[in-house]
Amino acid sequence: MKIVVINGQNHKGSTWNTAKILIEGITGEKEVREFFLPRDLNRFCVGCYTCLEGREKCPFWEDKKPLEDAMLAADLLVFTTPNYCMMPSAPMKAFLDLFFTYWLTHRPHEEMFKKRAVVISTAAGAGAGKAAKLVAGNLVNWGIPKITRYGLSVNAMNWEMVPEKKKAKIRKDMGKLAKKLSKNKPMRVGVKTRALFWFCGGMQKANWGASASEKEYWQSKGWLDGKKPWK
Repeated sequence: MKIVVINGQNHKGSTWNTAKILIEGITGEKEVREFFLPRDLNRFCVGCYTCLEGREKCPFWEDKKPLEDAMLAADLLVFTTPNYCMMPSAPMKAFLDLFFTYWLTHRPHEEMFKKRAVVISTAAGAGAGKAAKLVAGNLVNWGIPKITRYGLSVNAMNWEMVPEKKKAKIRKDMGKLAKKLSKNKPMRVGVKTRALFWFCGGMQKANWGASASEKEYWQSKGWLDGKKPWK
């Protein structure tokens, strides 16, 4: 199993340690590649819209490409973000902005329909669940059919301060999830993802997309003629 981890922080705190427990618990042969934000992608979307004409036209394409190549090749994507002000971290938000053409309304990748994703967030207080939900909402629009969210208040500012009772809960929860992920069964695209895909396809047919080149992209894939990206 190829696993790619996108960390919405440079430091290895409670959120990172939770993901570490999960990944170590996944059995079988695995290849793990890890990125840290903003260290590995220190850019912000400037709203120039050139990416709507092609991903490679983004002014930061060379910085983004290593992350894109890794994500497309992965079987499992893990996103981690601490909760800051009831939201994902600023680097994680910047990352999602830079990859907004992944959305089904623009230029989705067929590879995404075959992946699983896990979104992990922790907080000293409240808001971890909300932060994870906001990241997961983007991944739904990437076409990823199976996304697991995990948000937890750890009542601590760093991993060393997390109460042992909380750590025991994290180990238990991540153990259960790791067991499920270890099966690595082929993905089945559900009704919600299918409906969203066909809705976006209807928008492209009606010329309601963001650019003519996006409709050409959909046509080149055969998606406007009934072809499905998950087969």
